[in-house]
Amino acid sequence: MPEVSTWLRRSISASYFDSQATSVRSRDKGHDETWRADFIPWSEQRPEAFAGLHNKGKRVIVIFDEASAIPPPIWEVVEGALTDEGTEIIFIAFGNPTRNTGKFFECFGSRRNRWRTAQIDSRDVEGTNKEQLNQWVEDYGEDSDFVRVRVRGIFPRASSTQYISRDLVDEAMRRQPDHTRYSRACVGVDVARFGDDSSAIATRIGRDARKYTIRQFRGLDTMRLASIIAEHVTMLRDKEGVDVTVFIDSGGGWGVIDRLRQIGVPVIEIAFGGTADDPTKYRNKRAEMWGRVKEWLTGGCIEKDEVLATDLTGIEYGYTDKGQVALEKKEDMKKRGLSSPDKGDALALTFAYPIAEFEGHEAVITNYRKYRDYDPYAVVTK
Repeated sequence: MPEVSTWLRRSISASYFDSQATSVRSRDKGHDETWRADFIPWSEQRPEAFAGLHNKGKRVIVIFDEASAIPPPIWEVVEGALTDEGTEIIFIAFGNPTRNTGKFFECFGSRRNRWRTAQIDSRDVEGTNKEQLNQWVEDYGEDSDFVRVRVRGIFPRASSTQYISRDLVDEAMRRQPDHTRYSRACVGVDVARFGDDSSAIATRIGRDARKYTIRQFRGLDTMRLASIIAEHVTMLRDKEGVDVTVFIDSGGGWGVIDRLRQIGVPVIEIAFGGTADDPTKYRNKRAEMWGRVKEWLTGGCIEKDEVLATDLTGIEYGYTDKGQVALEKKEDMKKRGLSSPDKGDALALTFAYPIAEFEGHEAVITNYRKYRDYDPYAVVTK
């Protein structure tokens, strides 16, 4: 909106329109409510806010910028609105080809027959540093994913900034849990901080995070959420015959943590921005937990849930100047049009610290370690 207002003020027709906080409207009395453009916030949880594009018999123009990051529900709402008879429909999607999944990727793949596509090589246009581009090609190779995305403008074989691949998630959704008898369940709780976020409770018993689906709650107060967690822990102990370790994000959950301790439920608070167990590899605790999720997914199983899949595959990453893995912040994900990965963070919390998850014969331990890179007999030191 600020950018629109800036260019409107510079235009030769600036005197015709009034630019406000969420709209541009005509100054002509009688047309101020009909000759206007409105800026409507949207989110993946409220895609209907983006509906209402009908303009039968005239023209509809849809422009998607950074289209790789726009979630599927928004694409689907727009496509459903483009059905008016006798209407000129113009749908334009721009973006960097950073992901090899999603609707934008499909425009150049399975649905390319419906689109006029163009992919731009940075070496063929003005205003780019050709010397730097050629250096990248020499360093990484013409067909490397880095050069494909940053130079050639084509999609990577593996998303260049996507931390967890869709293939890894799909395999975990299809995989069946093993039959190892575990002695401990891990519960991760991501407590909502803001209005659009939700609190999520994830349960993992060894390699199985499917048996108990991740539960989401919106608008719960501290006491009610703490009560639900306490009931869940009791159920796991009674039904599964296991000990339970509860990890809770302290960033927004201190009230819940204090209440659970008050009623006798032991919990371990986790600071997402805290120091990782391996600070040479990860920037902070959150990055480390997600790193353990990524490793665990090669042998673990999760529920078939597209919200969870989006959470796991939507988050992007980079490296610090010290070579540490750094995940993007939730705030940055929202700027890209994605929701807070509440379910993903809840699952990640079940890996906050290595714990003794089972007791058994050495043969079982050997089999189990094929799927785990951390010691299942390690003791929580927090």
